[in-house]
Amino acid sequence: MFLNISTYRFCELSGLDTLREQLLQKCLAQELKGTIILANEGINMFLAGNEASIRDFFQWLNQFSGLEDIVTKDSWSDYQPFKKMLVKVKNEIIRMNHPTIQAFKKRAPSVSAQQLKQWLLQGHDDQGQQVVLLDTRNTFEVEFGTFKNAIHFHLEKFSQFPQELSKHVEELKDKTVVSFCTGGIRCEKANLLMQEIGLTNTLQLNGGILKYFEEVGQDFYEGGCFVFDDRIALDPELSEHPLENAPRRPHSVNN
Repeated sequence: MFLNISTYRFCELSGLDTLREQLLQKCLAQELKGTIILANEGINMFLAGNEASIRDFFQWLNQFSGLEDIVTKDSWSDYQPFKKMLVKVKNEIIRMNHPTIQAFKKRAPSVSAQQLKQWLLQGHDDQGQQVVLLDTRNTFEVEFGTFKNAIHFHLEKFSQFPQELSKHVEELKDKTVVSFCTGGIRCEKANLLMQEIGLTNTLQLNGGILKYFEEVGQDFYEGGCFVFDDRIALDPELSEHPLENAPRRPHSVNN
């Protein structure tokens, strides 16, 4: 069995070219495959390998300032879902093209999977306010599955989110807005942007859909969750999702 992890950390990083080489050599030595994205704002990782190698890698990662004790979203597969090991340096670990959003300086407020489930069961948050679920992923990903009654902005790429959000301010005002995505990285930036433009009661789903699956399962979610490897999508049991009726995957997916 292969352990598959996805995780990210917003933190200030420097010396990216040197760090890139260190990460690549460690992953190759541990026979890991996947993708790591580095930027001055942090790290974003999708990796797969045998469990001992994955655990050793994250123990080794603790030596780097800002990258200690990173929590992962874990799932299992009976084959290696990545073809190679890539470590890339980019301007952002998730591209929004909105320089005022600096998630390494301020973390967006969040709601746990269990708390969100409770709100959805009772039909409102703890203050009696309507809860709106906002899917921050691309349209292609939404087609694989999403929360019941969630709204989304029909994005082709996440960098369109700021422009599309500006069209929906009145719709979201005076509601509790819970943004979500695959693992949390996009909804964290999205949440900070919503606060910047004046939406005061906004939260991100902590750990995204994958953590919700892990802690809650199927409740209030329909379909599977697109993932960025050869498994294509996971079901709420974090197993490979049946793809008979799934949307056709594009040649390139911009996350």
